[in-house]
Amino acid sequence: MREDVMNRNGEDGVALPNRNSRYFQKGNYWYYSTREGVDIGPFDSLSEAETGASDFIDFIIHAEPSIVQTLTRYGRAAA
Repeated sequence: MREDVMNRNGEDGVALPNRNSRYFQKGNYWYYSTREGVDIGPFDSLSEAETGASDFIDFIIHAEPSIVQTLTRYGRAAA
Protein backbone atom coordinates (compact mmCIF):
# COMPACT_ATOMS: atom_id res chain seq x y z
CA MET A 1 0.00 0.00 0.00
CA ARG A 2 1.34 3.44 -0.88
CA GLU A 3 2.13 5.58 2.14
CA ASP A 4 1.31 8.91 0.45
CA VAL A 5 -2.34 8.00 -0.28
CA MET A 6 -5.06 7.68 2.33
CA ASN A 7 -7.82 5.09 2.19
CA ARG A 8 -11.32 6.29 1.42
CA ASN A 9 -14.32 4.91 3.26
CA GLY A 10 -14.72 1.22 2.43
CA GLU A 11 -11.16 0.75 1.17
CA ASP A 12 -9.65 -0.80 4.28
CA GLY A 13 -7.47 -3.79 3.45
CA VAL A 14 -7.71 -3.44 -0.32
CA ALA A 15 -5.11 -2.34 -2.85
CA LEU A 16 -5.60 1.34 -3.55
CA PRO A 17 -6.35 2.39 -7.12
CA ASN A 18 -4.04 4.87 -8.85
CA ARG A 19 -5.32 8.38 -8.37
CA ASN A 20 -4.38 11.56 -10.16
CA SER A 21 -3.20 14.45 -8.08
CA ARG A 22 -5.99 16.88 -7.38
CA TYR A 23 -3.53 19.79 -7.65
CA PHE A 24 -2.30 21.32 -10.89
CA GLN A 25 -0.61 24.47 -12.08
CA LYS A 26 -1.67 26.76 -14.94
CA GLY A 27 0.72 29.59 -15.61
CA ASN A 28 1.86 30.97 -12.27
CA TYR A 29 -1.22 29.82 -10.33
CA TRP A 30 -2.31 26.64 -8.58
CA TYR A 31 -5.72 24.96 -8.67
CA TYR A 32 -7.36 21.83 -7.30
CA SER A 33 -10.04 19.58 -8.75
CA THR A 34 -12.97 18.31 -6.72
CA ARG A 35 -14.61 14.89 -7.04
CA GLU A 36 -17.61 16.79 -8.35
CA GLY A 37 -15.59 17.87 -11.38
CA VAL A 38 -14.97 21.51 -10.47
CA ASP A 39 -11.54 23.13 -10.74
CA ILE A 40 -11.09 25.68 -7.94
CA GLY A 41 -8.52 28.45 -7.87
CA PRO A 42 -6.41 30.37 -8.58
CA PHE A 43 -4.07 30.16 -5.61
CA ASP A 44 -0.63 31.77 -5.41
CA SER A 45 1.06 28.59 -4.15
CA LEU A 46 0.58 24.85 -3.88
CA SER A 47 0.33 25.25 -0.11
CA GLU A 48 -2.59 27.68 -0.49
CA ALA A 49 -4.31 25.28 -2.91
CA GLU A 50 -3.88 22.45 -0.39
CA THR A 51 -5.43 24.61 2.33
CA GLY A 52 -8.28 25.51 -0.02
CA ALA A 53 -8.93 21.85 -0.78
CA SER A 54 -8.95 21.00 2.92
CA ASP A 55 -11.43 23.81 3.58
CA PHE A 56 -13.63 22.58 0.71
CA ILE A 57 -13.61 19.02 2.08
CA ASP A 58 -14.67 20.34 5.50
CA PHE A 59 -17.48 22.28 3.80
CA ILE A 60 -18.70 19.19 1.90
CA ILE A 61 -18.58 17.01 5.02
CA HIS A 62 -20.83 19.44 6.90
CA ALA A 63 -23.05 20.54 3.99
CA GLU A 64 -26.68 19.56 3.69
CA PRO A 65 -27.16 16.66 1.24
CA SER A 66 -29.09 18.91 -1.14
CA ILE A 67 -26.07 21.22 -1.46
CA VAL A 68 -23.78 18.30 -2.31
CA GLN A 69 -26.32 16.97 -4.84
CA THR A 70 -26.58 20.37 -6.52
CA LEU A 71 -22.81 20.74 -6.71
CA THR A 72 -22.48 17.24 -8.15
CA ARG A 73 -25.26 17.84 -10.68
CA TYR A 74 -24.07 21.22 -11.95
CA GLY A 75 -20.37 21.16 -11.11
CA ARG A 76 -19.17 19.80 -14.43
CA ALA A 77 -21.26 22.30 -16.38
CA ALA A 78 -19.68 25.16 -14.43
CA ALA A 79 -16.12 23.91 -14.96
